[in-house]
Amino acid sequence: MSQRSQNGLTDLAEHVGSDAQEHPAGHGGGDGLVKPGYDDRLANTDLAPLKKQSWSAYNIFAFWMSDVHSVGGYVTAGALFSLGIASWQVLVSLVIGIGIVMVFCNLVAKPSQITGVPYPVINRAVFGVRGANLPAIIRGCIAIAWYGVQTYLASTSLMIIFLKFLPGSAALNETTFLGLSPLGYLCYAILWVAQAAVFWRGMEAIKRFIDWAGPAVYVVMIVLCVYLVAKAGIGNISLNLSSGEPLSLAASIPVMIAAIAAVVSYFSGPMLNFGDFSRYAKTFRSVRKGNWLGLPLNFLFFSILTVVTASATVPVFGELVTDPIETVQRIDSGFAILLGGLTFVIATVGINIVANFISPAFDFSNVNPRKISWRMGGMIAAVGSVVLTPWNWYNSSEGILFTLGILGALIGPLFGILIAGYYLISKQRVWVDDMYTMSTSGRYWFRNGYNPNAVASVIIGGLPAIALVLVGGVVWGGSTSAILSHAGDFSWFVGCGLGFLAFWLLERSRPVIGRLDEDRELCHDGQGQ
Repeated sequence: MSQRSQNGLTDLAEHVGSDAQEHPAGHGGGDGLVKPGYDDRLANTDLAPLKKQSWSAYNIFAFWMSDVHSVGGYVTAGALFSLGIASWQVLVSLVIGIGIVMVFCNLVAKPSQITGVPYPVINRAVFGVRGANLPAIIRGCIAIAWYGVQTYLASTSLMIIFLKFLPGSAALNETTFLGLSPLGYLCYAILWVAQAAVFWRGMEAIKRFIDWAGPAVYVVMIVLCVYLVAKAGIGNISLNLSSGEPLSLAASIPVMIAAIAAVVSYFSGPMLNFGDFSRYAKTFRSVRKGNWLGLPLNFLFFSILTVVTASATVPVFGELVTDPIETVQRIDSGFAILLGGLTFVIATVGINIVANFISPAFDFSNVNPRKISWRMGGMIAAVGSVVLTPWNWYNSSEGILFTLGILGALIGPLFGILIAGYYLISKQRVWVDDMYTMSTSGRYWFRNGYNPNAVASVIIGGLPAIALVLVGGVVWGGSTSAILSHAGDFSWFVGCGLGFLAFWLLERSRPVIGRLDEDRELCHDGQGQ
C-alpha cells in the first residue's frame, strides 16, 4: 500500500475525530491485551490478542444463519434449481459445495482462534508486519463495494413498505438524482444509520443481533413458504424449476460442477473473513461444531425452503419468482408485505454487518492503529460505500464485472497464501508477540517489513484469476456450456490454487519464513487441536 493511501485513511480518521484509545476496551472490536512491548503502529485494543474468548458453537451457528439468510442467498439457491438438472442433483451440488466451504472455513478459522487475533494481524506472520496491509486493503475495498450493494438491496425492501403504507411517498419516487430517487436516498439513509448504530455498539452488540436475527428470519420464511404452498395447493407444486427439457446424466455433470463452483464462489468472501469471528470462539472445537450446524445442515434446509417457496410462486403468480423481495411485493396483504419486507431488511442487515462491516473495520485499523480504531475503520467503509453510489453500477452487468468481479478474483490468492503459510511453511506455529513489533530483529520483519514471496504470490495467483473473470464475462458470458458461462465462478479455485502453490514453491526455493524451532515454548502451536 502506498504512503499516500495510508495518509489518506489517516487524514479521514483525524477529520472525523476518532482515536483508538478513545473507546474503552471491550466496547469495540474486542478487549485485547496490549502488552508494554507492543508497537503502537501495530497494536490497539481492537487488534491485540483477546483477553477472553467467549463465543460458543451456537454463536458461530448464528453467524452462518445471518450469512446464509439473505436476498443474495435466496436468489443463488433458487437459481441453481433452474439450471436444467434434477432436484436431487441440485441438492447433491449444494451439499458438496457447502461441504467444501465448511472445510476451508475450518482451515482459515484455526490460526485466528488459536491466537485470538483478526485476519489482518494473522497475515503479519505470512506477509510481514508491513506487508499485511496488502491483503487487508484488498479485502477492505471488496467489503466497501459489497456493503453498499447490500445496503441498497435492503433499502428496496424498505421502499416497498413505504409505498404500501404511505402512498404519498410515491411522489418521492418520481425523480432521481445521481441515479437514485429521493425515496431511495431516504431508505438507504435509514438503513445506513441503523447498521452503523448496531456496529458502533461493538462486537457484543453484534453478537446479540445475529443470535436472534437468523432464527427470526427462519420463522418468517417458513410462514411465507406455508402461505404460498397453501395458496397454490400442494398438488400443483413441482420441484423441477427448469424451463427446458431435463438434461441427461452426462450433460448434467458439467452443470453440477458449475453449481458447486457457484456455491463456493458465493461464500468466498465470508470464508476469507471468518478468522475475524473465529478469534472470539472459546475453542476450535466450538468453531468446528458451529460450522457443521451453520453450513451443511443450515444451508441445506434453507435451500429446500427456498426451492419450495419459489416453486409455489409458479401456480400462485403464473411465473417463477426467485427474488424474495418481489415475492413479498406481489402478496395482496398489508401484514405480509410489512412482515416480509422487514424480515428481508433484517436478513440483509445481518449479512452486511457480519460480512462487510466488521472486516474493513479491522483492515483499516490495521493500516494505522494509532489513528484508526475499529469503529473508525468501519465508518470509513460505510462512508466509502455511499461515495461509490452502488445503485448505479449494481444494475449493470459490466459494472459488476469490472468492480466486484476483478476485486473478488483476488480473494482466492489471499486465501491460498494464508493457508500455505500457516499450515505448510510455519507448521501451525505463531509467535504472537512478534506480530506487534517493528524491530528489525523481529521474527516477522522479514525484508523491510515485507515477505516478497507473499507479494509475488498475490500477483501469480491474482492475474490469471482476474483474466478468467474478464474472459468468462466478456467472451463466454453467452455460452451454452455451463462451465464456460460460469467461468467466473471458478476464478476462486484458480486463484487459490495458484496462490497456494506459488507461495509454497517460493518459500521452498528461497525461504523467508524461518526460525521455527527457536523459542518453541513461546509459540502458539495449533498442531493436535
